[in-house]
Amino acid sequence: MLNVEKIREDFPILETGVIYLDSTATSLTPKQVLREVEKYYLEYRANVGRGIYELAERATSAYEAARKRIASFINAIKGEVVMVKNTTEAINLVAHSLKWRKGDKIVTTLLEHHSNYLPWLRCAERYGVKVEAIKPTPQGMIEVDDLEKTVDDSTKLVAMTHVSNVLGSITPVEEAARIAHEHGALLLIDGAQSVPHIKVDVAKLGCDFLAFSGHKMCGPTGSGALYISREAWEELDPVFVGGGTVESVEEGRFTLLKGPARFEAGTPGIAEAIGLKRAVEYLDALNMDHVVRHERRLGERMYEGLCSMEGVEVYGPEPKYKLGITSFNVEGLDPHEVALILDASAKIAVRSGMHCAQPLIKQVLKKPKGTVRASLYIYNTKEEVEKFLSAMEELTRSALKRK
Repeated sequence: MLNVEKIREDFPILETGVIYLDSTATSLTPKQVLREVEKYYLEYRANVGRGIYELAERATSAYEAARKRIASFINAIKGEVVMVKNTTEAINLVAHSLKWRKGDKIVTTLLEHHSNYLPWLRCAERYGVKVEAIKPTPQGMIEVDDLEKTVDDSTKLVAMTHVSNVLGSITPVEEAARIAHEHGALLLIDGAQSVPHIKVDVAKLGCDFLAFSGHKMCGPTGSGALYISREAWEELDPVFVGGGTVESVEEGRFTLLKGPARFEAGTPGIAEAIGLKRAVEYLDALNMDHVVRHERRLGERMYEGLCSMEGVEVYGPEPKYKLGITSFNVEGLDPHEVALILDASAKIAVRSGMHCAQPLIKQVLKKPKGTVRASLYIYNTKEEVEKFLSAMEELTRSALKRK
């Protein structure tokens, strides 16, 4: 089990009394990560891969050590991981580096965050490919039968989230990998909501690409990673080229480096990568199995507590089919009103609105004003969940009285 009280000591912002229930948008950052970032700036601030003096070599060594450690967190090897600034950049990198042919098909879902939907629509506009989106069940689940019906021999890529950022529902990505590969297609997984919360093993998942962000897993903003399987490297032609990506340059021609560096044009987020390495070490020390058990235990109480309240509509599957994300609405109140009331009355931070997932919220949940979303992480406690539910009881009673 997690020692949550000890964990909370690492997050000074919690001393303000805030009950932070918006880790799906971005997590809080522990002191250990901040110190590691500060250490780079104060002790060995230099560029990577460009100098042979001591500071530059130390910076390069730290940056590559970060790549290796981050790769091991998802059971990949160093040469399979490209450092990026976030999941959005990683997905766009794949979208515009793949060698498309007119008529290729991309299969995605209506469960997606805009970052794993808009890039494919842009590909349709630019390259003449077809995009087909699978509609989830009203509870936010993707059916394997629908994947099998939609993915065919014209499919070049299947792109889907591992965990919904609105509902917390877990998708059948292993089955998606099997189906995609049976048709010669590639699988991209948006791991922004899974990598921070559960143990992710790219070998077990069988994916070709996995994208995730550091800022959702205790790391700095502007940090993230893109896993590319060995089989998929030849499918990509980097969209950005420049300093750090080339082996040689002659007048009128150039030769790109092999491996991750060919996708990392210009000076990368050095401090950010080093900070993400420390965040990965922090989570590993907690044990990801303990992390997910803690979140699910709290999430189940939150879900059941909200479901028992008159005037509250809760969305998504039962707790056993999802992680610690719960979306809901209160009858008679706009989602933003609920968020503002919780913040003002109890210093509880939740997210409200569309959550960058308009197709899901408008077409599947049919909630044109969006939802309220409460999301849990390693530093949340049972007491915080009870305070949240108590605040919600008071809020709903007031709303019902005004009817």
